[in-house]
Amino acid sequence: MPLAILQARMSSTRLPGKVLADLAGAPMILRQIERLRRCEHLRRIVVATSDQPTDDPLAARLEVAGVPVFRGSLDDVLGRFIGTIDAFGPVRTVVRLTGDCPLADPQLIDETLKLHLRSGADYTSNTPSRRSFPKGLDVEIFEAAALKIAAGQTVDPYDREHVTPFLYRHPGRFQIAGLEQAADDGDVRWTVDRPDDLDFVRAVYDGLHAANPAFTSNDVRAFVAGRPDLIQMGGDRRA
Repeated sequence: MPLAILQARMSSTRLPGKVLADLAGAPMILRQIERLRRCEHLRRIVVATSDQPTDDPLAARLEVAGVPVFRGSLDDVLGRFIGTIDAFGPVRTVVRLTGDCPLADPQLIDETLKLHLRSGADYTSNTPSRRSFPKGLDVEIFEAAALKIAAGQTVDPYDREHVTPFLYRHPGRFQIAGLEQAADDGDVRWTVDRPDDLDFVRAVYDGLHAANPAFTSNDVRAFVAGRPDLIQMGGDRRA
């Protein structure tokens, strides 16, 4: 059974504390987990955060909500992932997600996971050389054994901060697969990294969540298309 590891921290440089920001009456990270739990093929979701005091409020809020938490190094995120895998093992396949994606698409995650399993890849993403899905719908899937090779061999701090680069930068060593769509939505911005991003997702949730908590990416596109004030919010394409 795949293990989903949701990477999150409170000390975001541009928007500190964003993962606990209110989103339709609940912390943003819990709204994201609410969406992730609609995936057909994910049954285990763990939040991997740091062991620093700044992340104590995050860990406490997740524990109250019954969400499993692993705490490790703030800067060595690759090491934090290995620690999570070891703590919640045995694990064969890992789904990597980040806590700045409250519009995560369960169907897209399932499709990426199906491709990974069908292809027998070591590493699969929906952000290959041509990004075609909106920023904020990113998903990476890899074999735990492959990540342990990366952790044992990399000497690059970039690999330790960003977890997976060792895998996709060595296609001769690891089998790589990528999911794309025909539409070119790679410059659409649904991630939350700035105050205007948070304003955008709050508007989406305010417009859609109460009537249908399971709203889809197509629902988001249709909603934004009908809101001229949102289409280019913050100077970025939003639909």
